[in-house]
Amino acid sequence: MTSQFAELQPSAEPLGAVSGFVSEFIEAVGPQHMFDEFSRQETALLSEYLECFGVPRDSVVVREGDEGDFLAILVTGKAVILKGEEGAQKFMHELQPGEMIGEMSLIDNQRRFASCITTEPSDFGVLTRDGFHALLADHPRLGNKFMLMLLRLSTSKLRNAAEHMSGDLITGAI
Repeated sequence: MTSQFAELQPSAEPLGAVSGFVSEFIEAVGPQHMFDEFSRQETALLSEYLECFGVPRDSVVVREGDEGDFLAILVTGKAVILKGEEGAQKFMHELQPGEMIGEMSLIDNQRRFASCITTEPSDFGVLTRDGFHALLADHPRLGNKFMLMLLRLSTSKLRNAAEHMSGDLITGAI
C-alpha cells in the first residue's frame, strides 16, 4: 500500500506497521478522545492498517493544494497547520500527539486544504486510501465505526470553524 506520504517527505523513515507500537499509539490518541468508543482490541486491529513513519523537524507532511491519498495521526512530536492566505502562511493550529490530519482529502478526494509541517522530530501513523478500503472490506464493522469517528471529527471541526466565523462577523473582523 504505497502512499504519497513517503514521496512527499523523502527523509521520512519507515518504521513498520503501527501494530508494532500499539501501546504508544493508544497512549497518543487517548487525550484526543477520538478513539474513546473503540476497545483496545479494536484499536490494535485498526493499527494493523496504519504504517508508522519517523519524520525530521521542519518536514512538510501535507502540502496545501496537493492531492491526498492518506490521513496521518501524530503519535509523537509536534507539527503546525498552515494555510496560504494572500501570499503568506497563516498559522491555523499546533498539532499535538493523537491529532489527525488529512482525513478530509482521504474521504472527499479533494486537494489538501492546508499544509502541515513538523516543528520537532515526529512519528506519524499513516492510513492510505487503499488501507482504508481494505479495513472496510476486511472488517466492515470496525471500518464503519472508524468512518463514523471521522464523520464526528469532521463535523466538530466544521462547527468550530462556523463558531469562529460567527464570532468574526459579530466583531466585524471579516
